[in-house]
Amino acid sequence: QVQLVESGGGLVQAGGSLRLSCLASTRTFGSYIMGWFRQAPGKEREFVAGIRRSSGSTYYADSVKGRFTISRDNAKNAVYLQINSLKPEDTAVYYCAARLGASIATLPLEYNYWGQGTQVTVSS
Repeated sequence: QVQLVESGGGLVQAGGSLRLSCLASTRTFGSYIMGWFRQAPGKEREFVAGIRRSSGSTYYADSVKGRFTISRDNAKNAVYLQINSLKPEDTAVYYCAARLGASIATLPLEYNYWGQGTQVTVSS
């Protein structure tokens, strides 16, 4: 069992930045592909970014390319999401997720473990 705990969300003005963190309680963190998802009120949970085990490969949703950066520190059991140039439409609960597999996945059902989420609210 893997427990994931997100932090770093908050209220920010449009154009601002946030850095989300996700800490994992597992000794085998390096075995997991990590992803960030978000869910806005009334909408489905959507993929934002993913990173492979060795941090050598990342993948982003088109809507966040150039503004979001995912990274990980396997020594700290952590994955991060740097969010720049925030827009009101980025307002959502952001979740980190972990999966065992060979590649980054974009569907929520392909992830085995989830955090409780952290709220990001962007004011215009």
